[in-house]
Amino acid sequence: MLDIGYALSSRFPDPPQTDYRTADVRTLRHDLFCGDVYLADTETDRELSTARGTVPVLDFAWALCDIAEQLDRDPLGSRASRPRYAELDFVESADNLRFTRRFGWVDITADWLPADEPPLTVDHGMLRREARDFLHDLIADLVDMHEGLGDNPVIWDLQARFPRV
Repeated sequence: MLDIGYALSSRFPDPPQTDYRTADVRTLRHDLFCGDVYLADTETDRELSTARGTVPVLDFAWALCDIAEQLDRDPLGSRASRPRYAELDFVESADNLRFTRRFGWVDITADWLPADEPPLTVDHGMLRREARDFLHDLIADLVDMHEGLGDNPVIWDLQARFPRV
């Protein structure tokens, strides 16, 4: 089972003058909602997590959904023996998460872990489902915290693009 979570940073609060109703894509993805994120395999008790407090959490959720779709572009789907690759670049640092899909499984590795650390391996369907659930849960939390965010057309488009599975 894959668990994806976040914690917003109190060290990097959003600017108080932010109008969430009209914030553009760049602002929503890169300038707001900073914190830390984690991906955890609850069966093996392994986790990939950040500890900087500077990760744009909404951008992470959005990019993770994009990556799940990108890894599924092979016409053979889960029968494809050729690996498919994707990378999530943390814009605030030089770190990356790397995703490699072969057959129906995705290996996830992080730059900041030792090279001999085995990858976190998850089922691709589970990655897609959990990434979308995480995105929708995160948006619901952020809408509860920030007045006007639920009225932002960018958020509407994002939710329509990646509906819950």
